[in-house]
Amino acid sequence: MKLMRRGEPGREVALAEVDGVIWDASPVGDFGPGFWADGGPQRIRELIASNALQRWHEDNSRFGAPVCSPSAVICIGQNYAQHAAESGAKPPERPIVFLKTPNTVAGPNDTVTIARGSQKTDWEVELGIVIGSRAAYCDSAAEAARHIGGYVLANDLSERAFQIEESGGQWSKGKCSPGYMPLGPWVATADEFDPGDARLRSWVNDEPRQDSRTSDMIFDCAELVRDLSQYMCLEPGDVVSTGTPQGVALSGRFDYLRPGDVVEVEIDGLGRQRQEYREWGEQR
Repeated sequence: MKLMRRGEPGREVALAEVDGVIWDASPVGDFGPGFWADGGPQRIRELIASNALQRWHEDNSRFGAPVCSPSAVICIGQNYAQHAAESGAKPPERPIVFLKTPNTVAGPNDTVTIARGSQKTDWEVELGIVIGSRAAYCDSAAEAARHIGGYVLANDLSERAFQIEESGGQWSKGKCSPGYMPLGPWVATADEFDPGDARLRSWVNDEPRQDSRTSDMIFDCAELVRDLSQYMCLEPGDVVSTGTPQGVALSGRFDYLRPGDVVEVEIDGLGRQRQEYREWGEQR
């Protein structure tokens, strides 16, 4: 099942694609924490089987973020060995964790406003996990995997000067500008997507930047959920972004983003995003 939300900001319609047919899932409610806590994907299947949902006729409306109102957006740093190397660091022995604020979440194709004063905004294609049920103190990766509701394409945008030079030791300073976490276009439920060896790529102005596979992750998805659950309670609808491969501007091989640039990111099976970038003053 693929879960998506389409429509203008604040007026998105919850939709579910099953076997190539798109259904209006709004009778089940929006795709927030309650949807996952109440077994939303199974409820959709039951309503389809009983002919209680209407088909949705696709149009050209905007894709919104396919998750809404997460209580937490949790990110993993340097989870690909080659990215750690281009960052000048050794591969971590334990997962590196930082947080983004929920208002960083944006639609996959929404225009991104570069943070005021930013000179080092960077792209990062990532595989995101959507937590399907509350996870605390998981004793094994197998147990942790049962708490994964689905997977989503993410672009963990980062302001590197804020993150590193002005950080005070807190990466989140460079991660929390509004709109700096485009998600989507859809969430693939856990039975729909295999996270073990998916290809992920990025482009800037049509030029290739990142091209790797999730099999190169140091810590896989289930292990990340298991580890995080030792330190925090993961709630339904939370998002865990699992790290980015090599090929970002931080490497020194590419320029940072500027107004007018276009970034595209893609994961096989999870769709593609496209964002245009504008300077901060244009939003006023």
